[in-house]
Amino acid sequence: MSRAFVVVLDACGVGALPDAGDYGDAGTNTLGHLAEQVGGLHLPTLQRLGLGSILELAGVPPSPAPVLHGRLHALGPGKDSTAGHWELMGVVMPAPLPTFPNGFPTEVIATVRAASGRGILCNQPRNGVEAIDHFGVQHVQSGDLIVYTSQDSVLQIAGHVDVVSPDALYAICSEVRGKLTGEHAVGRVIARPFAGSAGTFERTEGRRDYSVAPPTRSYLQELQAAGVPVHSVGKVGQLFAGIGIDLQHPGPTNARALKETTALMSSLDHGLVFTNLVETDQVYGHRHDIAGFDRALSDIDACVADWLGLLRGDDLLVLTADHGCDLTSPRTDHTREHVPLLAQFTGHRSRRHDGALADVGASVLDWLAGADAPALPGTSFV
Repeated sequence: MSRAFVVVLDACGVGALPDAGDYGDAGTNTLGHLAEQVGGLHLPTLQRLGLGSILELAGVPPSPAPVLHGRLHALGPGKDSTAGHWELMGVVMPAPLPTFPNGFPTEVIATVRAASGRGILCNQPRNGVEAIDHFGVQHVQSGDLIVYTSQDSVLQIAGHVDVVSPDALYAICSEVRGKLTGEHAVGRVIARPFAGSAGTFERTEGRRDYSVAPPTRSYLQELQAAGVPVHSVGKVGQLFAGIGIDLQHPGPTNARALKETTALMSSLDHGLVFTNLVETDQVYGHRHDIAGFDRALSDIDACVADWLGLLRGDDLLVLTADHGCDLTSPRTDHTREHVPLLAQFTGHRSRRHDGALADVGASVLDWLAGADAPALPGTSFV
């Protein structure tokens, strides 16, 4: 009746991968550069666990007694949440998902028009906040949808809650998701409801991600086959299109995701909890908000201190990330980086472990079911 908690600090990369230059990300280091920008991070709990033992980090010296710690790397292409979360659970994309650096082609826009019965605004790679600020008034006046993308494989559709109800927006996104196949099988169709008036438009907590299904079996499905319940918190369940997830818990903000995870840690008898903490990516990373990113990490650090007091002797706690989002990069998109690994469990022996993201899924299956999955990538570290 053991438990495992895998918590993804979204976009908290720890140094460029060897092929980062192919993505325009040579020299990136999200946490390293953040620490330099703020004159040193103050993260006493993560410091004690060994964050400063993974890499040189201003303000976070190496721990004298770290938990298992190291850096993880991707096996496949990509640098977004879909690729990162999938790889943590043993799903490696055979090829990059399609991106649309010049906006969507006519046939994709026609699909959105047919699903919504509305016109289309924007159709450009845009920061989401900027897209809503720039096109929001025109959207409210015309009823046309704001459709935009980024450097990632995403199609985002924004609508004001007084113009397009959230339920209607979700229905549009769901239909579009089902029709985008083949060369246009974008990784995620994302619903972005927003509220407010000109000059004060603000995205609500009603975001929903409609992901393409993982192309292969994951460690989540292996856990289910072994009779282990799988819980997700935040956007994790949506990234896997619900496949391999028994119960999805809300977590549109860090505060809610931390609260949900704490509640599960306090009540769950057995199983996996797979949590995403989105704000270091969505709210602060893409906006290059250095002070906000720093505050978010401090809030997470304080919550991790509480979690350590709730852990049982048969628990596994893994803190990691999915990609980077270097705030000193000239661009505002994700960066191709290693991710940190901190794992608290009985018998960790303060070891260093550098390996693949899939090692997390392999370790969770080993810990909870005493099993392995030879057909999946990854090596257990427990």
